[in-house]
Amino acid sequence: MDHDIIIVGAGIVGCSLARELARFDVSVLVVDKENDVSVGTSKANSGIGHAGFDAEPGTRKAKFNVEGNRLIKELAKELDFPVRENGAMVLGFDEESLIKIKELYERGLKNGVERLEIITHDRILGLEKEINPEVKYALYAPTSAIVSPYEMTIAYAENAYDNGVEFAFEKEVTKIERKGGKFLVHFADGSIEKCVTLVNCAGLYADKIHSMVTGTDSPYHIVPRKGEYVLLDKSYGYLANHTLFQTPTKMGKGILVTPTTHGNILVGPNAHDQDDKDDLDTTYEGLDEVWKKALLTMPALPKRGIITQFAGLRAHAKETDDFIIGYAEDAENLYEIAAIESPGLTSAPAIAVHASREIASRMGLKGKQDFNPIRHDIKHIAKLSNAEREKLIAENPLYGHIICRCEVVSEGEIVEAIRRHPGAKDLDGVKRRTRAGMGRCQMGFCTPKVMEIIARELHKDITDVTKKGHASYLAKKR
Repeated sequence: MDHDIIIVGAGIVGCSLARELARFDVSVLVVDKENDVSVGTSKANSGIGHAGFDAEPGTRKAKFNVEGNRLIKELAKELDFPVRENGAMVLGFDEESLIKIKELYERGLKNGVERLEIITHDRILGLEKEINPEVKYALYAPTSAIVSPYEMTIAYAENAYDNGVEFAFEKEVTKIERKGGKFLVHFADGSIEKCVTLVNCAGLYADKIHSMVTGTDSPYHIVPRKGEYVLLDKSYGYLANHTLFQTPTKMGKGILVTPTTHGNILVGPNAHDQDDKDDLDTTYEGLDEVWKKALLTMPALPKRGIITQFAGLRAHAKETDDFIIGYAEDAENLYEIAAIESPGLTSAPAIAVHASREIASRMGLKGKQDFNPIRHDIKHIAKLSNAEREKLIAENPLYGHIICRCEVVSEGEIVEAIRRHPGAKDLDGVKRRTRAGMGRCQMGFCTPKVMEIIARELHKDITDVTKKGHASYLAKKR
């Protein structure tokens, strides 16, 4: 089938770009090797809307970080995803760290970050009661925010779909040819899609996609940089109001302690380069490293509060510390958005605007008059007043049937998550859209019922329901 544009990769960058391209009169197809959006890096990161003081002035990271930080808060209103401007602090415990904090302050001013301050002991403890009392200095960035990264990606995808963008999942790219001025994209299932412009948003596999197009070694090479995290139960949400960083190193922004948009406490990540682009296993050594370093920030962090651990992979380019954005020099009409590591989530809205304009200009696209920028989230019973709940249940009794007790998620929410486009197809897809299974018991009680609902709504046998696609089956046929 012919399309004007094919985007490879349905993470935050691919979905945000799809939504921005939907403003134009153009046919867009988003493909991904997984069975849903936000299955890779976009689901497993710190969820921080960085203020923009860390990136080297003059880089793409600096430019798009600051622009993205401003855009996210407006987009949250249009696309109805969780964002909270909670502010951040980079903590220093000695004079050496103060030197780094001053460097970050000057860098932030050059990048255009607003309201930055260097504050000292008494002010810090006034803002954060549970912090290490030995703290001496902090860079305070009030414009830093927290965001739900997978919900942001889903919101972008749903709005893109509503504005005409097509999505195709379980489409692993195996070969790319050029014929008659078009790309022929071959997939593992034997299908072929054609397009005029190919956009490489393939994350960890961006270098592989580049090589498929050119038939030569990619000019950049993506290294998976693993970060391991620990998540605490909501009952410990009081421990931190701000995102608390330690002074950064060349490998990243250091171990953080931060609240999430849903009231948990998130601790991590570490940063270790590896060869395997699919290895998301946590390790005892890695989690122990994260926890011990986090205790410097908050000595009273309770291990009894841990409800889960996970790891994410960041797409780091060997050849550069900056984002790779623009038309490839060695392949006509191949547009690349690669090496989008931190602050990639924050930068994604600004990258999408920039890239869509460059692509529209090259292709001579015209704006669409009927673009609708508004998307509404699923109505979450847990967030509604009693009166709102009663009204919703009267309209649809499924909202009165609670499936996940920890997070207070109803059957009505789960059904809507499955029926939306792109919709949930497995347990993790339901979890990302509704929070069913994200509570203290980590799906210990609600799994069987969620599986029944998925099977019923998708007209499949319960033994065909998976946790996260592929062969992650949860029940066996007799």
